[in-house]
Amino acid sequence: VQLQASGGGSVHPGGSLRLSCAASGFVFDYYTIVWFRQAPGKEREGVSCISSSGGSTTYYADSVKGRFTISRDVSKNTVFLQMNTLKPEDTAVYYCAREKLMWARCDRSTMSREMSYWGEGTLVTVSS
Repeated sequence: VQLQASGGGSVHPGGSLRLSCAASGFVFDYYTIVWFRQAPGKEREGVSCISSSGGSTTYYADSVKGRFTISRDVSKNTVFLQMNTLKPEDTAVYYCAREKLMWARCDRSTMSREMSYWGEGTLVTVSS
């Protein structure tokens, strides 16, 4: 199993970035995929998740709701995180992770569950 996060970079406040999480080694559509982030000196925070079966259910942390959009492309085994109206407080290393169990729910509880696989992080820096 592999998860590869990419798409990070440096942007000004108000800018946009799109992160990608390319997955391999498992049946992609069977698992909920989750984005986390960790800012310097802070605990890891759950950002968003998207459910299995085509991603019919999504969840967003309050801190990103209305600004971030998660989606999945089954044909590419990839989950995307479109981040708009970025703020300095969005600065963090972003990680994608896979749920332990197939068909797991995607909701607030997902953010505190143990994930089975993690990708390498991608750094997002928002500053003027």
